[in-house]
Amino acid sequence: MSEGDMDFFVLLARRESFVETAREIGISASAVSRRLARLEGRLGVRLMNRTTRRVSLTGEGEVYFSKAMRLLGDIDELENSLRSGQEKPSGLLRLNATFGFSRAYIAPTVSAFCDAYPDVKVQLVVSDAPMNLIEQGFDLNVRFGNPPSSNLIQRVLQRNRRFMCASTRYLEKHGKPESLQDLRNHNCIVLRQEHDIYDIWRFDDRSAESSSVRINGRLSTNDGEMAREWMLRGHGIMLRSEWDIAHHVREGRLQIVLPDYFQTANITVIYPERHNLTAKVRVFIDLLAERIRKANTKAPFELSEADLSA
Repeated sequence: MSEGDMDFFVLLARRESFVETAREIGISASAVSRRLARLEGRLGVRLMNRTTRRVSLTGEGEVYFSKAMRLLGDIDELENSLRSGQEKPSGLLRLNATFGFSRAYIAPTVSAFCDAYPDVKVQLVVSDAPMNLIEQGFDLNVRFGNPPSSNLIQRVLQRNRRFMCASTRYLEKHGKPESLQDLRNHNCIVLRQEHDIYDIWRFDDRSAESSSVRINGRLSTNDGEMAREWMLRGHGIMLRSEWDIAHHVREGRLQIVLPDYFQTANITVIYPERHNLTAKVRVFIDLLAERIRKANTKAPFELSEADLSA
């Protein structure tokens, strides 16, 4: 198993297309097909199923892909450890983050990063649900909430909570709920995101009290910014991150509902352990952390007790 074969196969497995793989490495699609056939012939197994449009991994291909990713990561780690000390950020940096936070903080940080380090290329992929770093070849991921337990490195960039909130206009018309059960009589703006149970809001544990409620409402979407705009226009109550609503609360456009109930959703950057010594990852994370710190100093993300009780 040569490093060149592993690189080729991993790229093909990610692109799932002879044409896209050929375009990326500068050869013809038929040449990609022949190279795959030679690799399968040498190994004596079928690694991929072919259709007229796409390719997909067989069971043996899944095993090869998993081991190839691990071996390539080990090679990267070895080379990075040898270069540490004088290494400058270079090469391709692949990031995954949510839409709203990317627009507000990730994209501007990428711009500053590229200005400072011209040898770096950056690919930012935004998605509502976090993508798999290892399988999809990302260098880092910015998430909210509690990341799943894994061997990935986690660094908290900013304390953050999710609160229920609504516009002053909505609350003047419909009244403020006094308990979680009162939410059943209110329009709640439903955010439908992959892998989440969207119609149940769960909160940090509160001793023996109920910490979840089933909600319903007339409006739902998978886009958080669109849902926030509906909330600002008076269409209902929403569960939204502190960093995104703090300035609206202070300026009187939004009010916090039932402030004792919230979700801890810290802003966390996650990256594979092998990238711990990679300059492009380390420097980008430090830059993002510094920009968030400065932004938080100018206009604090965290809501005060006065903000919550207003």
